[in-house]
Amino acid sequence: MTDPIVDLASAKALANPVRQRILRELEILGEATSTVLAGRLGITTGGTSYNLRVLARHGFVEEVPDRGQGRERWWKLSSLSLRFPLLSRQSPELQAAIKKLNELWLTEDLETFALFQAQRERLGEWSDAVPYSRGSIRLSLDELENFFEDYLALLKRYQREPEETPPGSRTVLTRFIAFPDPEEEA
Repeated sequence: MTDPIVDLASAKALANPVRQRILRELEILGEATSTVLAGRLGITTGGTSYNLRVLARHGFVEEVPDRGQGRERWWKLSSLSLRFPLLSRQSPELQAAIKKLNELWLTEDLETFALFQAQRERLGEWSDAVPYSRGSIRLSLDELENFFEDYLALLKRYQREPEETPPGSRTVLTRFIAFPDPEEEA
């Protein structure tokens, strides 16, 4: 099964700072109610409920079956993986939404890495857990696409439910970016 391509409505739903914060909290907590999220984010439960419903409508979160009581609903991230259409196939509106989303993600990544750096000394053996590599490879467009697919397959191989992880496991944030050298002539 191929991953769904992000459409304009989904990109706009994702390119919202509150929804990004909700997704991040669910990444940390695993499961939460709108009340728990509201408390952690400092917003109203109505605000978290509304944004959770928007995220659910686009398949980014899902309700945890058999967890809630009465009107209480528990939420978790879905296992949905997304693909962005090629830039040349994006409308100007979709380009703008994806640009905003990428800016939100990059800002969050830089802030999270700075927080890691500030707390690194207290993390014990996990303070050394920063595999980092910078490199360059010469590829055709087809090879770059294959390289990315191989990376995604490797990432998916290690993704599993919390109850399936070995003792002592932690969430490890992974990021991948590859782009042509703008200073090299085509």
